[in-house]
Amino acid sequence: MTAVLEHAAPAGADPVSGPAAVHAVLDHLPARTVMTAGQAATEVAEWDRVLRRVEALKLAALATAQHHDVARASGWSGTEAWLAQITRTGRREAARQVRLATALDEQLSATARAFGKGLVSAGHAAVIADAAGDLPGHLSPAERTTVEEALVDKAGRMDPIELKRAARRCLEALPVPPPVVDEHENTVLDGEERAARARIELQMWENADGTTSGRFTVDRVAGAVLRTIIDAMTSPRRVGIAAARTGRSVSHDADERAHLAGQAFATLLERLPTDHLPHKSAATVLVTVPLSVLESRLAAAGLSTGESISAGRTRRIACSASILPAVLGGKSQILDLGSTRRLFTEAQRTALALRHNTCAADGCARPYAWCELHHRKPWTRGGPTDLDNAVPLCNFHHQRIHDPRYNHDRRAGGAVAFHRRT
Repeated sequence: MTAVLEHAAPAGADPVSGPAAVHAVLDHLPARTVMTAGQAATEVAEWDRVLRRVEALKLAALATAQHHDVARASGWSGTEAWLAQITRTGRREAARQVRLATALDEQLSATARAFGKGLVSAGHAAVIADAAGDLPGHLSPAERTTVEEALVDKAGRMDPIELKRAARRCLEALPVPPPVVDEHENTVLDGEERAARARIELQMWENADGTTSGRFTVDRVAGAVLRTIIDAMTSPRRVGIAAARTGRSVSHDADERAHLAGQAFATLLERLPTDHLPHKSAATVLVTVPLSVLESRLAAAGLSTGESISAGRTRRIACSASILPAVLGGKSQILDLGSTRRLFTEAQRTALALRHNTCAADGCARPYAWCELHHRKPWTRGGPTDLDNAVPLCNFHHQRIHDPRYNHDRRAGGAVAFHRRT
C-alpha cells in the first residue's frame, strides 16, 4: 500500500506531500456553497467518500511507519503508544488503527483498493479484517482472496453491522457444503461471545443531586433483551410520531426518548425478581416506614441501604413487593412485612385483566401488562386487597397518584382522572 503515498510532481519541482496537497485544496474551497437540496445530498455522499479516501491514505502511512519502526526510533514503546501521542487519541483506538493498517498492508489487497477509492469505510474494512483472521487455517491464498472479494462486494450494499452478520457465513463464497458454513459460523459466534463475556462490566457512582449514574457493557444478547424491554415500556415509535406532529426538534425528541428510557430502566430495577438468587434476603431493600407515614403525605422513609425516600414514593413501593416495605407501629413493632394479605396475588392480577386492557388513567394507552396494581382505597385506611379495590396503573400514573401535587377522581367506567392541585 505504500505506493498510494507517492505523488507525481513536475520535473525539477520539490515533491509535494499528500497532506499538504489536500490542505492546499481545502484552503481554496469556500466555507459554504449555495446549492439545491439535490446537490446537497450528492455532496454529502461525495464528501463521505473523500473522508474515506483520506482515512485510507492515513492508514497507509501508518502501515509504513509501523514497517520502519518509527515509534521506537522516536523513543516510544510501540506504534500504538506513538500514534496515541501524536494524534491525541486513546490507546485502544490507536491500537485498533494499527491493527487495521497492518492487515490492509499485508493481507487485504482487495479491501485496501476499495478503501482507497472510498467505496468502503474503515468500519467495513475492520469487519473484513476480522473475518479474514477467523478463516480456517487450511484455506489456500486463492480461497482467502475469493472470500475477501465477496465481502468487499457486500460492503457496497451493507452497513458494517449487516456486513458483520454476513461475514460469519463468508465461506458461502467457496464451493463447500452447507454444514461446513454452519460450523464456521458457529465457531465465529462462539469466539465473539467469549470475547464479549470477557468485556462485560458495570460501574456505578453516587452523585450529589440525588441520582446515581453509571456505565455498563453487556454481551449482544443481553443488550437485545434489555433494548426490547425498554422499547416495550416506552413505545419509542409513538414518541417519534408525537414529536413529528408537534414539530419538535430531533434533538428534543432524542432527549425525551432518553428520559423515558431512563424512567423505564429505573422501573425495571425496582421490579426485578429475586426468587432465583441463593439468598433472596441479601438482595432485599427494606423500606422502614412508620404506619403514620403511609397515612400522611409529608414524612420521609428510610431504606436499609442508608438513603431516604419521599412519602409519595414510599406509598407507591408499598403496592408491590419488589422493594419490601416494613410497616412499623409504636416502638418499632412490625405491623406488616410485605405480607400477602396486603399484596395482590397473581390470580387477582390475571382476573383483573378481564376488566382492563390498558392503564386505568384517563386517556393512557399503556398496556395492562405494563401496569402495577394500586389500592383504590389505600390499604393503610382499611382498603381491602380485592378486585373491586384494585386499579391498574402504569409506572408514570402510579407515581402521579402518590404525588401530593395532584388530585385524582374516579370517572364512569372506572377511569382515573388527574388534575393539578391549585
